[in-house]
Amino acid sequence: MADQSDIDAMIERFKARAAAVRTRTLPPVGGDERKMFIEQAQLDYQDFAIIADAEASVDDGVLVLRIDLRPPAESA
Repeated sequence: MADQSDIDAMIERFKARAAAVRTRTLPPVGGDERKMFIEQAQLDYQDFAIIADAEASVDDGVLVLRIDLRPPAESA
């Protein structure tokens, strides 16, 4: 079973992945391939950032990621 330090390390890896996607250079592609690459990078960043912002816990042996999807004004 994973302990809290393992979960915290996982969250940190997702933060690093989100940062890496943000600073990733664009390969020398053009046209539709360029558009697909950019769209995939945006989705990758979004997915990694959402997990990176999660509050993680293990409840009865189940990893629970709590992610507040409310607009900032409502979640404060």
